[in-house]
Amino acid sequence: MTLTALKSAAVLAAALSLAGCQQQSDEAFGQRVRAYLLEHPEVLQEVSVALQQKQQAELAKASSDAIEKHRAQLERDPRDFVANPDGKITVVEFFDYNCAYCKIAAPEVVKLIQENPDVRFVFKEFAFQTPDSIEAAHIALTPQAKAKGLELHRLLMAQKPLNQAAIDRSLREAGVDPAAARAAAKDPAIERQLLDVRALAQALHIDGTPAFVVGDKVIPGADIEALRAAIAAAKATDLKRPSGNPS
Repeated sequence: MTLTALKSAAVLAAALSLAGCQQQSDEAFGQRVRAYLLEHPEVLQEVSVALQQKQQAELAKASSDAIEKHRAQLERDPRDFVANPDGKITVVEFFDYNCAYCKIAAPEVVKLIQENPDVRFVFKEFAFQTPDSIEAAHIALTPQAKAKGLELHRLLMAQKPLNQAAIDRSLREAGVDPAAARAAAKDPAIERQLLDVRALAQALHIDGTPAFVVGDKVIPGADIEALRAAIAAAKATDLKRPSGNPS
């Protein structure tokens, strides 16, 4: 055996010995950790809570960054229906006409619109629940329907269940000819708008309805009190701006 071979063998033997020690050390450490966790299981709950908080913080940061990136499309898309268009503060709602929680929130949203003329409410048709809600979204985005604004929105939200007869009934009550609205709803531009809203929702990590966006925060679900608080906070922030720039 050459000197080089002897040196190589020595190095290999040392490495194997070290690996064996490391394995024994790792096994002993693992046993100690296991014993500690069995004796103190509350640590696992603390770790779970910390992980959940970390994940929530990361999601909030990702949502905030996405909102800023897509701010113009989110708040100033000229294709959207907007209530209180001259308001300085902006609230965006992603909704579906066949969403039960959207229907629960709808009267309170209308109340907020009436109580806050200085707040713009932008409505995003995030239709995915049923074929009827997708059809209602197409119809609601026609020029005839958008001209009726909040009145037709309120009527469609009140329909339980939402089906073709209910959609036509809402249109007639709002003074819109159902046949003309259905014909206008076939415009490819409307389908393009709905697809754009879905892509925007995905970019903002919104996967359900209703979802409200105020400032840099997403408020999921029909949490009206959280929405009220977010609006109040946005107004307070706006008052502190020397220029009073819209948000």
